[in-house]
Parts: sequence; structure tokens; C-alpha cells
Amino acid sequence: MPQPATTIPIFPPLFAAPLRTLPLAPLSVALSLYARTVAKTHPRLFRRLGEHAHKRYVLDPTDLPFAILLEPNGGAPKVHVTRRAVTGDARIAGSLAALLGMVHGAYDGDALFFSRDLMVEGDTGAALALRNAVDDAELDLSQEAARLSGPLARPLQKIFALAEQRTGVSLSRPEETTAW
Repeated sequence: MPQPATTIPIFPPLFAAPLRTLPLAPLSVALSLYARTVAKTHPRLFRRLGEHAHKRYVLDPTDLPFAILLEPNGGAPKVHVTRRAVTGDARIAGSLAALLGMVHGAYDGDALFFSRDLMVEGDTGAALALRNAVDDAELDLSQEAARLSGPLARPLQKIFALAEQRTGVSLSRPEETTAW
């Protein structure tokens, strides 16, 4: 069950500063390949978008010096990372921790929206369809990355777990606990 959004970590400005010079083309290619792998593993995610499967989604981590344009393309996604203002059908903005926490089910999207930790602009129906599709897929982005890393999967999972523990940022789906 998602936890209410309390104090959401912010990406440290000291670490965000070097990202201003990061070449974005290789990052765009890497994220597009990653998104295509997720599409193959979770084809229902893109089918669930329905009429919104060809919309353009701007994911704007407000504590990072770039925005991400996701084009689902009906299951053949493309990702563009840009420093320029980018337009899309829907824009979802919030801290990186809020966006990742929502993807992983650690934070409730409605609570993030009503607490203003998350902003939605443009086609709210498309944004809601994306959120519902992601919720339904129960994505775990660190598991997906580990799956792609072959023999480095186990060390990578340990790095993700340590980073999650140190930063408080949800890098994986929280384990379900059963109340007795």
C-alpha cells in the first residue's frame, strides 16, 4: 500500500550541477533502449494507455537540469532527454524522488498531486492513463535494470539498495507486508 507523501527527498544540488554538462544524446539512446526492454517485458503497460498510446508525455524532474519526453508509440517507445523547454500532450512535474516513488508505488499519486509535490499540466486524461498503466504494471525499475546487466545484476542490485537506503529515494518497489 502506498505511503502518504511526507518528506520527499530532493536531488542534492551539488550532484545535480555536474548533470548540466552531461551529454544528453547518449542518455536519450540508453533510456530509449531501456524503455523498449520494459515494453517487451510489460507489453500490457502500453496497451493499457489505450487512446493515449501515441501521446507525448513530458516527465519533468524539477530538481534535475533536464526534462524527459516519453513517446510510447503504441509499445515502441522513444525517450528524448533535453535541457530545452519541451512540449508534449501532458506534463508531469515533481522531484525525481516523487516521480520514482510514484512509479514504484511507494507514494500515492493522488496524495502527491493534492500536496502539490506533483504537478500535472495539459491533457490530464493522458496523464491519468499513464499513471494507471504504470500502477497496473507494478514496475520495478531497478529490477528491470538488473535484468539487463547480465552478470552484473547482483552487484547492481546491491548498489541500488544501498543508494535507496542512503538517499530515501524509492529505487525499487517496496516489499509487500502483510498485517496479521
